[in-house]
Amino acid sequence: MANTETALKECLSSIDGATAVALVDYTSGMALGTLGGGKDFNLEVAAAGNTDVVRSKLRTMEHLGLKEEIEDILITLNTQYHLIRLLKGRGGSGLFLYLVLDGSRANLAMARHQLRRIEADLEV
Repeated sequence: MANTETALKECLSSIDGATAVALVDYTSGMALGTLGGGKDFNLEVAAAGNTDVVRSKLRTMEHLGLKEEIEDILITLNTQYHLIRLLKGRGGSGLFLYLVLDGSRANLAMARHQLRRIEADLEV
């Protein structure tokens, strides 16, 4: 089992093209841990803003009567991928991993696969 810090470090070191990662509580909008980002990319602001994305999608699914669970939410920009993975296991309810990838270096399918593996090992 990996703690938050270890899991975030593993995201940046093992996922090609990863530039930033955060563990976020979407009920409060607070980042429980962050790694990466920089002066041109405020990861705290991005993490808090993406709570609105998650809440909106969950609300829409409820209005539509969809009984499925969200695995990932993908936002593609010109040069980046932003991947939101809602956590499901061991105390993960209300949390998501937010991963920023450099689009020119990332393999999206592999990033999703590795993020699932990291999620499975994460103990919150």
